[in-house]
Amino acid sequence: GYSLRAPELLFRKIDDAEVAEQVEKLKTKSDALKQASKEKKMEEKEKAAMAPVPEATAKTEIQFDDFAKIDLKVGTIVSAEKVEKADKLLKLQVDLGVETRTIVSGIALHFDPATIVGKQVTVVTNLAPRKMRGIESNGMILMAQDVDGKLKFVNPDEAVQNGSGVS
Repeated sequence: GYSLRAPELLFRKIDDAEVAEQVEKLKTKSDALKQASKEKKMEEKEKAAMAPVPEATAKTEIQFDDFAKIDLKVGTIVSAEKVEKADKLLKLQVDLGVETRTIVSGIALHFDPATIVGKQVTVVTNLAPRKMRGIESNGMILMAQDVDGKLKFVNPDEAVQNGSGVS
């Protein structure tokens, strides 16, 4: 026979406590990196929100008389539902004080109908009626779009009476 040499350890044994300590260090480092990344993203969003809108998006200049033709009123959304076979459209009933109007708006990708009922909005009330998916729309809801493409309602800071004019 052959005689074998004494076995040599290739790796040292690692204690469970040592492994747990390394895991904690990595978790702490990971959490710190996540927090730093979050803060950086928030700073970038804030900078983008404060940045002026590029000139390229500006429209042709109009005269004051042209703007004065637009009738803007505040109303409250009393009901909202998705339009059948239309991914982007919501059918809204908007209380404008003296009347309630049906308005079809392309905001379904941005808002859940249940969350906007009761919201005060600014409405262009003197647009010619327009049919969309067989529903006559009698106005337009004004929206603002931020740099991320998210839509926000243009509405008064404080509640006002439905039908109040906007100037």
